[in-house]
Amino acid sequence: MAILRGEIYFVDLSPVKGHEQAGLRPVLVISTDDLNRKPLVITVVIGTKGSNVTREYPSNIRVPSQASGLPLDTVFLCYQVRSLDHSRFKDPPAGKLPDAYMAQVEDALRLCYDL
Repeated sequence: MAILRGEIYFVDLSPVKGHEQAGLRPVLVISTDDLNRKPLVITVVIGTKGSNVTREYPSNIRVPSQASGLPLDTVFLCYQVRSLDHSRFKDPPAGKLPDAYMAQVEDALRLCYDL
């Protein structure tokens, strides 16, 4: 299965420690398609239900369900970046982020990591 930048998957992130996001979560692929084709890892931004995030922060990108294809509005937590093994991606993508939202994610990543 080809995993592409901008696609959104539901992935089980357990086990975790401390403040890491746990359980079955939407994740947004941010690694390049070239890296995703290699037998390495897939780098993602973790998402959470929009109702879980009551304040807006520049590190978070809120995406309405109609834009992402997900069943609920989602907030992608750009300070929660994680690299995952290919084996965690068991199902087809649940959605894809439009270019305008991907640009917002890229801006938030630059802010979070001083790029």
